[in-house]
Amino acid sequence: MDEMDRRLIAALRHDARASLSDLAASLGVTRTTVRGRIEKLQARGDILGFSVVLREDALHDPVRGLMMIGIEGRGTERIIRQLHGISAVRHIHSTNGRWDVIVEIGTETLESFDRVLFDIRRLDGVVASETSLLLSTRKSS
Repeated sequence: MDEMDRRLIAALRHDARASLSDLAASLGVTRTTVRGRIEKLQARGDILGFSVVLREDALHDPVRGLMMIGIEGRGTERIIRQLHGISAVRHIHSTNGRWDVIVEIGTETLESFDRVLFDIRRLDGVVASETSLLLSTRKSS
């Protein structure tokens, strides 16, 4: 992945619905270049998909938790890219200490929360995890 790919991904993270023309204009390349880059990133598995974040998702999730993840070797960036494709993942934090990444997860039910944990644990390179449910929020920014 080169600098142009990183800039394209940043633009898609800002607005995944942006047109090829808008992406091309903001990156200073042609529509054909943008289309080709997106197709290449998808074929390689760097882009796993696109998701929609609803206002309700941002306001409140009945079931919330923190998942601490241990990652094997140098797979952290790849795992983080894959986590971006999971709609229930609200925030991804790098950290120090025992865990490599801490993920904030929000879902509607315990069953869907469990499915998300299962999916994350199955990612190639995830070697350990520990999860804590958030029971209440005493202070929020």
